[in-house]
Amino acid sequence: MIYLERTPVAPLNQCIHSLWYTQAPDVPHKRERVLPGGHVQVILNLARDFLLDCPEDAAERHMAPSLVGGTRSVYEIIDSSDMAELMGIVFLPGGFAPFAFDAVDLFSNQNISLEDVWGTPARGLRDRLRETPSPEAKFCALEDFLWQTFTARISGNKLVQFALSRFEQDSAVARVKEVARETGWSMRYFSQIFREHVGLSPKVWCRIQRFQRAVRQLHSGTDVAWAELALDCGYYDQSHFANEFRAFSGIDATSYCAKRTIWANHIRC
Repeated sequence: MIYLERTPVAPLNQCIHSLWYTQAPDVPHKRERVLPGGHVQVILNLARDFLLDCPEDAAERHMAPSLVGGTRSVYEIIDSSDMAELMGIVFLPGGFAPFAFDAVDLFSNQNISLEDVWGTPARGLRDRLRETPSPEAKFCALEDFLWQTFTARISGNKLVQFALSRFEQDSAVARVKEVARETGWSMRYFSQIFREHVGLSPKVWCRIQRFQRAVRQLHSGTDVAWAELALDCGYYDQSHFANEFRAFSGIDATSYCAKRTIWANHIRC
């Protein structure tokens, strides 16, 4: 298995957390459960001309080979055969807005063909990446495409970034109204603008950040009592933690620990 990451150059790094590349053609399990993390991603399949949609209650179906994966508030099931050779872009919270040509919440909990978002240049990008020989050269090609196509559009909403910073310090849902007041906007307008830039409402965003704090602790393998972990991560009690964990992941925390992989947000099905 090969997995590589790269931080793009400025000003792309104002919006993009990382570019990544993987070759994993021999994953021993068929499917993985991907947990919601609060990021928009672009995924390009370089091994074959489709990606697989894997609903739990229906047959899998083919999707476009390049997708925008919107900000998610629920888990997603993926087929490990898609991981034979992939490239991707992980956007920072609020960072996809200049690349979206639309409100980011329109992508939430959906996989949308990249060509429907970026047009025919998206097809040319994938073709170029498939023809480029080495992972390092592929990174350069992807970064060059993003630089040439989007640099002039890069900007950010300072009040949304301010709110994200405040929520990172303390993701208690009760603080949403306080942060809205600090922006000078009404609660309704603040929620609308935040959702259009980030993809989720402020309250759901804070819940996911609290959930992610628990995921990181569980993935580290640290032996912590459930009640203590729940309080450390900002939950009222162990029952609140258990209900929220299952709501976002579809499983309980014990199952997560038994099935975790090298990535915190990927677990074996």
